[in-house]
Amino acid sequence: MITREECAALDAVDPLAAFRKEFTLPDGVIYLDGNSLGALPVRTPERVARVVEQEWGRELIRSWNDAGWFEQPYRLGRRIAPLIGADPAEVVVCDTTSVNLFKVLSAALRLRPGRRTVLGDVEAFPTDLYIAEGVTGLAEGGRSLLIRPEELDRHLDGDVAAVVLSHVDYRTGELLDMPGITARVQAAGALMIWDVCHSVGALPIELGTAGADFAVGCSYKYLNSGPGSPAFLYVAERHLAAGPQQPLSGWFGHARPFAFEPGYDPKPGIGRFLTSSPSLLGQASLEVSLDIWERADLAAVRTKSLALTDLFIALVEGLDGVEVVTPREHARRGSQVALRHADGYPVVQALIARGVIGDFRAPDLMRFGFTPLYLSHTEVWDAARQLAEVLASGEWREERFSRRGEVT
Repeated sequence: MITREECAALDAVDPLAAFRKEFTLPDGVIYLDGNSLGALPVRTPERVARVVEQEWGRELIRSWNDAGWFEQPYRLGRRIAPLIGADPAEVVVCDTTSVNLFKVLSAALRLRPGRRTVLGDVEAFPTDLYIAEGVTGLAEGGRSLLIRPEELDRHLDGDVAAVVLSHVDYRTGELLDMPGITARVQAAGALMIWDVCHSVGALPIELGTAGADFAVGCSYKYLNSGPGSPAFLYVAERHLAAGPQQPLSGWFGHARPFAFEPGYDPKPGIGRFLTSSPSLLGQASLEVSLDIWERADLAAVRTKSLALTDLFIALVEGLDGVEVVTPREHARRGSQVALRHADGYPVVQALIARGVIGDFRAPDLMRFGFTPLYLSHTEVWDAARQLAEVLASGEWREERFSRRGEVT
């Protein structure tokens, strides 16, 4: 079994170790929940304050032009594109993941007239399921069919218009085969939509190489741009060239917004997927995060992610009552480890009380996210030791760790 001293030696030669100082992390805390909400970059408060005090406070409405507010959704989209393997003209930053999924799924259905079914993973993050249900409910005869990814092939018939899947399962951390699944879906005549919320910033993504049709993602998890920060969407150039239609035809997506015309004429290209004015404070936060990501080597991020998750799995495997749910195979693992325990909720609460922050998903999954830019091997070793002590001591049985007052 690896020792803490050996972990410290790995940290001493870690090529990503210098990024730790780019983030604000509380003393005495081991943060293993960056797969839900990333840590605060040190420079974010300053950048947001500049938008508030200078661009808004002093320049007022002039900042739409002088500070480049109008162009921000495109500019940030171009910067995210390398993180997801897309062409810069195929990505725009706007709205939320749910809103963006509504837009791209609606566009996909219009590109496949006569087909009425959308396939989704029954265990996907609920917003994907709810949006698919809402979109198909607007179409006569439309239906949202929930399956498991391993059942995909037997449901791919001539009525399937689109398939929506998460690249990484938010519960288990399982990584799906993006190129293989995309090819099978398209061979059946359907369109492939990927949710990359739990993979962007955690591992290299190649939407273009995989041939994906659409994708949506958020920026507040591994990209560290803060709660409520804007999402992004991807549309393959071949579809943009066809002029896809999305139903949220707001002012910001109009080809001539200052003509103030009564009829809607969408912008060309990815701009037709814009709807309303951007959230400038959230986009300012994302700017800072992307400054960091433009200096990070995604291959090194992936290598360290796998090393950290390998280490944690090795250290916790065999603990009393614990089952490792996340796949051991590197090709099937994202950047989190999920452990099943019958009393997972109070165990996680006991860990949090000790300063090890993970989270819980009903009914029995403890989730731990591994963020290579600010997490060390020694912290992983210490977290595993704390988990072992919590389980051995039985302290999780204390009344204060019960589900009473649970916030979900």
